[in-house]
Amino acid sequence: MNSPLLLLLFVFFTLSHANSITNLQIEFPQPLKSFSINETQNGVRSCSYTVKFITSCSSTVYTRDQISLSFGDAYGNQVYAPRLDDPASRTFERCSTDTFEIAGPCTYQVCYLYLYRSGYDGWKPESVTVYGYYTSSVTFYYNTFIPNGIWYGFNRCNGASASAM
Repeated sequence: MNSPLLLLLFVFFTLSHANSITNLQIEFPQPLKSFSINETQNGVRSCSYTVKFITSCSSTVYTRDQISLSFGDAYGNQVYAPRLDDPASRTFERCSTDTFEIAGPCTYQVCYLYLYRSGYDGWKPESVTVYGYYTSSVTFYYNTFIPNGIWYGFNRCNGASASAM
């Protein structure tokens, strides 16, 4: 092979690879100021979920902050778990994994998840994974400190607004 053709192939593959890298969508958690909790669940079938939190090794050593969670699907089914924190049981310590069993309305595929933190210590989850009997497991990667006093997370519901749910 001659070198101009080899150079042309090298440039082509390099540019096409660079283009595919720039088209990758990196997902970051976002604040949601207008989020509302759907606490009216009368007559709704209850399902069980396992939620696994991995706290980052660059988080604070421990937190006394109040941590709440809400997740749901694109059809308005919402699970709300207030006050998962318990400093006495050492939840959400640096480099730890905490698992909770949470009951709530049955959902289709979970597509949004928000965390709420209230306090002064700070907390940095690495990831949160939701496992449900009727849904595939889904992981939300945070790896950032959760701001104080605001719902913070992800909405992958393809245009459906979690705040309207």
